[in-house]
Formats: sequence, structure tokens, C-alpha cells
Amino acid sequence: MNNAGLDFQTLVNLGAGALLCVLGWIGKTLWDAVHNLKDDIHRLEIELPSNYVRRDEFAEGFKDIREMLAKIWDKLDAKADK
Repeated sequence: MNNAGLDFQTLVNLGAGALLCVLGWIGKTLWDAVHNLKDDIHRLEIELPSNYVRRDEFAEGFKDIREMLAKIWDKLDAKADK
């Protein structure tokens, strides 16, 4: 029965070994991707507040715009009354 050089058990062992190698490689790739994603999220948490306008600065900027628009409206209203 051993005249073919490889018996059934050897083929099963080689197939299982190859399958486990592929699964190990996929697992390692996913593990590295998750760790890279965690690092990216951590860096984003640190950088995000410095890249956007804070709420109080935003409200202060609109206050200046409202005052400017009120002055323009007053001038237009005064000209319309004449």
C-alpha cells in the first residue's frame, strides 16, 4: 500500500499544515491591521480638537458678523426712511 510514496495520512498532514499556514498568515494580517487602526484612532483623538474651531470661538466669530450686519441694516434702514 505504500508504493505511491505518499500515503493518505501524509497528504492529510501536508494539507492541514498548508491550511494552518494560510490561516496563521491571515490572522497575523488582521492582528496587525487592528493594531494599526487603534494607533490611527488614538492619533485622531489627539489631533481632532486642534483641527476644528471650538464652539466658543465659533460663537464669538458669529457675534462679530451679527454686529456688522446690524450696522449695515441700520444704514440701509436710515436710507430707506429718507
